[in-house]
Amino acid sequence: MEIELDEKDLKAAGAEMLTDGRRGLRIHGWEIESIKRSILNSSSLQQWEERLQTSHLPEMVFGESSLVLKHVSSGVKIHFNAFDALTGWKQEPLPPVEVPAAAQWKFRSKPFQQVILDYDYTFTSPYCGSETIEMDSAKHVSVNWEDCEEQIDVVSLATKEPILFYDEVVLYEDELADNGVSLLTVKVRVMPNCWFLLLRFWLRVDGVLMRLRDTRVHCIFSDSANPVILRENCWREATFQALSVKGYPTDSASYSDPSIISQRLPVIMHKTQKLKVSGNL
Repeated sequence: MEIELDEKDLKAAGAEMLTDGRRGLRIHGWEIESIKRSILNSSSLQQWEERLQTSHLPEMVFGESSLVLKHVSSGVKIHFNAFDALTGWKQEPLPPVEVPAAAQWKFRSKPFQQVILDYDYTFTSPYCGSETIEMDSAKHVSVNWEDCEEQIDVVSLATKEPILFYDEVVLYEDELADNGVSLLTVKVRVMPNCWFLLLRFWLRVDGVLMRLRDTRVHCIFSDSANPVILRENCWREATFQALSVKGYPTDSASYSDPSIISQRLPVIMHKTQKLKVSGNL
């Protein structure tokens, strides 16, 4: 998705693009930046394995890529990165998905070693993003998410506002030894009145299971010292067998786009939260 930036739209919205080779923009007190780098090299991967206490990582880890949204006056910083996501994977020890051909899979095992799938090789993570306070008074301030009844205003998102900035950042990806896909990405779009992002973990184990964990975060611009930010988490999951019972196709080719098939997957968990900033800014 390529967005043709219109200088008139930027000026009308009070926005300006970041400089010094950085990709993003400043708007209504926010600095929004996407950072896209190449995959980690073997040396960096080894360091990550040591820090995460694992001998397994996705095939492609974009460890230096991230999406950062910072509210300058309050110091609130929301960011998305692969290390924190994989930390979540380590802390949520899901049992390995059972697959018929598991014994034949070569999950980056060492030569001559028996392939034992004793870990969650899908790299499913409960990660919903990271948040910090970046300012001198940070030690007196805390940020956390609280459950709420409010909902993201999808109507405002559907209006024909110009898109001032759009980008997609891949955090990690694994093709599950050619038996599916495990993919974590974050997309952001910025309009004159708000920003909206989607963090999506998409898993398809061919012939076995599909899993979709979506985190949507929305902020409507205002003059408030503390921005109002809503976050919606929706996790969906179904086996290919369950989909077959409902009359849906079971060939993997029918499930290449998670956006199209998400409504076919039953909801496992859904909640909405609001960012709470406590203390004296």
